[in-house]
Amino acid sequence: MFKRIALFLATNLAVLALLSIVMSILGVNAGSGAGLLIMAAVFGFGGSLISLLMSKFVAKRATGAYVIEQPRNEAERWLVETVQRQAAAAGIGMPEVAIYDAPEINAFATGANRNNALVAVSTGLLRNLDRDEAEAVLGHEVSHVANGDMVTMALLQGVLNTFVIVLARVVGRIIDGYLSGGRSSGGGIGYFVTVFVLDMVFGLFASMIAMWFSRRREFRADAGGAALAGRGKMIAALEKLSLNHGENTLPKQVAAFGISGAIGHGLRKLLLSHPPLEERIAALRSAPEESLRAGLAA
Repeated sequence: MFKRIALFLATNLAVLALLSIVMSILGVNAGSGAGLLIMAAVFGFGGSLISLLMSKFVAKRATGAYVIEQPRNEAERWLVETVQRQAAAAGIGMPEVAIYDAPEINAFATGANRNNALVAVSTGLLRNLDRDEAEAVLGHEVSHVANGDMVTMALLQGVLNTFVIVLARVVGRIIDGYLSGGRSSGGGIGYFVTVFVLDMVFGLFASMIAMWFSRRREFRADAGGAALAGRGKMIAALEKLSLNHGENTLPKQVAAFGISGAIGHGLRKLLLSHPPLEERIAALRSAPEESLRAGLAA
């Protein structure tokens, strides 16, 4: 846990330092309207895109995943061959296949390029799922890659980050000017307090939007997994996920692309990356065959 937190903080500090250097080199003055927009875009998109480019490295380090280069046993050979077959069916390059140590039934996919991604499964998944169920989970993750979900989420987060930065500072200048009777143009205490508060408030709403989109992508990845492995196998795999009881030890950077998500009630549901399991299962049971095929962008 402490290793993951340290890695997360170090990554974000490195991103902020790099973006600050870029802003300094470009000579961008955030005080002007154009400068504010450029600054917001640099920080809004820069952080999410850098995180995307580093996602495979960070995921491997955060989870301690072992990448299968030469299968050591029959189980590893089956994993590699299954992903290879599904990747070919989905029309993407062969991802790296890895195993990481975690007690819950889970798997994730990440990577900035659909032809150079990573698919990893937990040891808990290997212990608790049979081959048919594990095949469906792998299909779910391959679908995330084929659908370009990692890139799409990074771009969406960049747009949301940019809007949060701009809106918080525009409103901050307006309130600061009002409180100072027009004597301040954004350098007073009212500005900094307002920006601090609105960064959190607008950031919360932005997270709700991002998580809503993530939940929609999860339904599509379930459909893609059903198209690759079979509807019955995908439903059986989702039913087995109830054994996790909401446990998810994946780091934040890849949690949205795992097969399993946390459990939430009330307003907390708005911040979850995954829909409830019963909704996912019901959607698969009622989906026509053509919508399952549409869940996989070849």
